[in-house]
Amino acid sequence: MIPLLFVILVTVATVVLGIVATKRAQSASDFFVAGRQVSVGMNASAISGEYLSAASFMGVAGLILKNGYDALWYPVGYAAGYLLLLLFIAGPLRRFGAYTIPDFAEGRFDSPLFRKIAVSFVLFIGFFYTMPQMKGAGVTMGTIMNWPYWVGIVVVGSVITFNVALGGMKGITFVQAFQYWVKLFAISVPVFVLMAVYGGYNAKLSASTLEPKGIPKVTKDTTLKFVGKDKAPANAVSFSAASETTITFTKETEIDKISTARKPEAGEDKLDASLAVLPKVEGPIPAGTTVTILPLIVTKGGVPVLKDGKPVKTAPKLEFAKPTEAVLAAGSFVPNTQNNAKWGLPFGTLTSKHGFPLLYTYSLIIALICGTAGLPHILVRFYTNPDGRSAKATTFWVMVLIGAFYFFTPIWGALGRTDLPSLYANNKTDAVVIALPKAIGGVWGDILSGITSAGAFAAFMSTFSGLLVSMSGALAHDIYGKILKPKATPDERIKMFKIAAVIFGVIAMGLGLLVETFDIAMLVGWAFAIAAASYFPLLLLGAWWRGLTMPGAAAGMLGGGLCSLFAIIAFMLSDKKIITIDDPLVKSLCEQPAIWGVPLSMLLMFFVSKATASQIPADADVKMLRLHAPEELGHSRDYIEDSAGAH
Repeated sequence: MIPLLFVILVTVATVVLGIVATKRAQSASDFFVAGRQVSVGMNASAISGEYLSAASFMGVAGLILKNGYDALWYPVGYAAGYLLLLLFIAGPLRRFGAYTIPDFAEGRFDSPLFRKIAVSFVLFIGFFYTMPQMKGAGVTMGTIMNWPYWVGIVVVGSVITFNVALGGMKGITFVQAFQYWVKLFAISVPVFVLMAVYGGYNAKLSASTLEPKGIPKVTKDTTLKFVGKDKAPANAVSFSAASETTITFTKETEIDKISTARKPEAGEDKLDASLAVLPKVEGPIPAGTTVTILPLIVTKGGVPVLKDGKPVKTAPKLEFAKPTEAVLAAGSFVPNTQNNAKWGLPFGTLTSKHGFPLLYTYSLIIALICGTAGLPHILVRFYTNPDGRSAKATTFWVMVLIGAFYFFTPIWGALGRTDLPSLYANNKTDAVVIALPKAIGGVWGDILSGITSAGAFAAFMSTFSGLLVSMSGALAHDIYGKILKPKATPDERIKMFKIAAVIFGVIAMGLGLLVETFDIAMLVGWAFAIAAASYFPLLLLGAWWRGLTMPGAAAGMLGGGLCSLFAIIAFMLSDKKIITIDDPLVKSLCEQPAIWGVPLSMLLMFFVSKATASQIPADADVKMLRLHAPEELGHSRDYIEDSAGAH
């Protein structure tokens, strides 16, 4: 009950701030760019609040818990991307002056057609980014209230949609600034209490280093909940090869498939994993049945495979047909995890899962850094600054604020591994920041869990708000106000903004129901990969290369962006076992497409622009001057005002 009170408190504060700010949001400029009067400090807090999503608050800690320090590239990449924004994009983008990024796209090339292409990617990226926010809502409310996953999504999604439809950009600027400080408090303060209870961060890492082959164990009989085949691949449980494991099913259970946790390498014998599950599993398993899971020795031609003079072992992997529960005996190694060496070193289970760790790592870095500099819902915030100089100052302070936040996320992952390892077996690693404080028990455990729950709520509320503003602005301003009804009045566009917020809010809730089995941070990483291959090349070359033409920019966005989008969807379908991708290299390139998607986009932009050099805008020099000349020279004018004057 206490965690729910904290969630209600932050929700009420959010709605009240939104209502108060709405009284100042009367014009179209207020709704789309907050009147261009947001100060550096306020905008830096608001951008940080919008950027630190469920992936940052819950997903990064969960991914580090699940995959170890191999996943540290996520917070590093998230923060480092702002350096590119600071150096190359923030100032020019603000000096151009617009309401949305598609405004920049059309204005840079004088092409209404290109606006349509740019708008489509606002929606692609936005919908990909809303999915992890909705998953965060479902996981948080399920953890603190035991609500079904879908209920959390509907309740949270409805509150946020209402708040955005109420006040637009002006309304959420104050809300997101407030939510950043809520999130920083919620991610940091409980850590110090947890370390006082469970032990220090350095002590945890030192213990892991001293036992490189150590695997987390449960210290008491622990109830595990497993999902069914409809939630695949989360229904798969890989047991430890270090020793036998004993589990007792408390409900009738049906196993869909038994295989080995380790995939056989070339030439190795195919093992019958069902022989290592005793008693032999045939048909439904009655409630109360105790099953022993034994390790298996890997063989080649009937001879054990050796590594460092010792036999290589694997263990069975069970895939459950329907949801069930089981009790893991005290002292057992926890399923679904790896030893300390793999968890604590680079090229671990995350980047090595397809056999190409270096390629995967570089592709992930490119996606995160370039994607940060290509997110429409973040970039549009630079239009709320008064000028280009303040936009660059805002970017600098954003780097400081989010850097302070990400300092704490690895600590949560390390504490969760040693002190709540049951999250591995339950496939609930994304819930570590909510579940770990709750595990303390008593009133203090509920209070700490309430603080982190409020922070998680603020995380997906602020980011989902920004996404809805970005997508609703694209529909109301770019599609309705520029394409369908160019003579629409400001009041008509504001009305369309509110309608669009409701429509996109409902769609986002529906998409959230489809991604329950995916890691939150992975989902956000895919949104970054699409942004990196579409908007980042456009903004970088559009701001700095006079020779970029509309056909070149369109070819690059469509080629790199759509190919990356289709590759990611293909991987998601293969993960759900709807389609099959057998080649591990192809699977790796589909899961992390930035390493080829970004170069493809930039090369297409370059070569097609060279081939269509006759289509360089006649006023390209004037526009480049507007993008880069200091405001004091008087060349920077708002594109919106110029385009309105042209009509």
